[in-house]
Amino acid sequence: MDTNMDKYLGTTLDDRYEILEVIGTGGMAVVYKAVDQRLNRFVAVKILRDELARDEEFRARFQIEAQAVAMLSHPNIVSVYDVSHTEDVEYIVMELIEGVTLMQYMQKRGALGWKEALHFSVQITKALEHAHDKGIVHRDIKPQNIMILRDGTIKVADFGIAALESTQEQRSDQTVGSVHYIAPEQARGETPDTRSDIYSLGVVMYEMLTGKMPYDGETAEQIALKHIAGIAVPPQEINPDIPDELARITLKAMNADIKKRYQTAAKLLEDLEEFRKQQAAAGRASSEEYAEEYELVTPDVRPIGTTGEMSAAKYARRRKRSRKVSIMSGAVGVLVFMVAVFVFLWNYWLRDIFSAAERIDLPNFVGADYEDVVNNSSYRELYKFTVTYTIDPTIPEGEIISQDPEAGRSLMIVPEGIEVTLTVSTGVRESTVPDVLNHSRSEAISELQAAGFDYEIVEAASDTITQNYVISTDPAPGEPLAEGSTVIVTISAGPVERTVTMPNLVGYTESEAINILHNNNLTYADTTYIESEQDEGTVIRQSIDAYESVAEHTRIYLWVSTGPAETPEPTESPEPEETTPITGVEEE
Repeated sequence: MDTNMDKYLGTTLDDRYEILEVIGTGGMAVVYKAVDQRLNRFVAVKILRDELARDEEFRARFQIEAQAVAMLSHPNIVSVYDVSHTEDVEYIVMELIEGVTLMQYMQKRGALGWKEALHFSVQITKALEHAHDKGIVHRDIKPQNIMILRDGTIKVADFGIAALESTQEQRSDQTVGSVHYIAPEQARGETPDTRSDIYSLGVVMYEMLTGKMPYDGETAEQIALKHIAGIAVPPQEINPDIPDELARITLKAMNADIKKRYQTAAKLLEDLEEFRKQQAAAGRASSEEYAEEYELVTPDVRPIGTTGEMSAAKYARRRKRSRKVSIMSGAVGVLVFMVAVFVFLWNYWLRDIFSAAERIDLPNFVGADYEDVVNNSSYRELYKFTVTYTIDPTIPEGEIISQDPEAGRSLMIVPEGIEVTLTVSTGVRESTVPDVLNHSRSEAISELQAAGFDYEIVEAASDTITQNYVISTDPAPGEPLAEGSTVIVTISAGPVERTVTMPNLVGYTESEAINILHNNNLTYADTTYIESEQDEGTVIRQSIDAYESVAEHTRIYLWVSTGPAETPEPTESPEPEETTPITGVEEE
């Protein structure tokens, strides 16, 4: 077990919360089951990981978010009881939920019935309405953050905290499921607001109703682009049992155009409640009609006794009515079968025999809003649309740029739909390329990323720009460019390395040799003086042989003659001196 996780087991925080066991982990924190000894109840304690607790900026954000969420009080929001921070630990104390996440529930159940999906959606919307009224945006609504209690009550978890956790997971290169629920404005790097939560809820509703994600892809970038384009298959095409009105509400909630989306959770809740009332009223009406037909309505409750028994005449009438209903039901069944057979034969055989091929002039879709076109019921009956996307900052998001075939073409109507390819603008925003010339490599990368651009590094030699500093960018500084595009940054690799042919310096005087080196862009290093048979002051050797190829500015060493060694002159032997007799000594 991770030591960061088990270090708190068995400890008591603030002399109050006794840590019992780990119940969840994330990139930002570890969640423990604990006992609140003061109130004698189980709670969940989320403790910030040690490495993040040492980050002052992250600690400050964690405290602000946690304290704000602690003000929320709603039956569909996981309650935050306490927020504490010391020099060593940051944690929040929350309501302990005994249940499963909506993600776990859908993994077992698959697509939910529309009534169950509606029941859950209403509760989530109420939670969002309450939080938004308090100025708090969740920023990461997804099934993993939605809990289902055993009685079917929904609890939305991690208001305000979830965005911090997703940020940390992305920094740690962990897989984050949020990209499937991200609002288009978040995918473009814009600051999310309450309408971003509504979009994410719309995606969750779509998944509950169909059992599928509206957008999927091999990479997060592909999925994000699909969110921006907004091309989800209508949910009732996946599951025909979904009522049209509930499908409309879902698609409006997850509209890629933030202005066409529900602007408040209250408006979304209003439509959901109205739909539920209509369905309930329709259900009651059909039940009453059925009951009247079969005399199941009992306006008064009769006491137990003979008065409640059926008379013979009444029994005979009922049997007669039952036979009549059975005969009529059988006749209707036969008629429905015959109609079905005729429709089948007409669609797959008779129509081609008795009908001439119908043709239609293709309308001009260019300039129209993509959603208006694909959601038009008459268009959906006639055409089968395929969509491609292009980044064009000059054309609004969702506007159709071109179509294939072109407008005005006369085309034959076919049962599977006329195939039309639409090219739609993603409406990505433009920004200007920052001026990073003469900035270091790391500074340039940071500034480009902050401006919303990707980058590609190439190297080039330069005699004027210091190595590892920016020579140029493509596009140039100040030029407009779609955010997310790649800027090519040329970095200096230092001066260009040139070569010269090593001149012959032997035989020249020292000063002449030094001048020759300078004239050939070579560097004089040092001279060693040695005796030789050559004239004094003459170069007799060089560190690199003549006529070899050598890099400019290479240091060259010289050996210079001091002349031949001097020969010593022979010396004459001295003549013997005369011996002078010692005086004062008499001979014997």
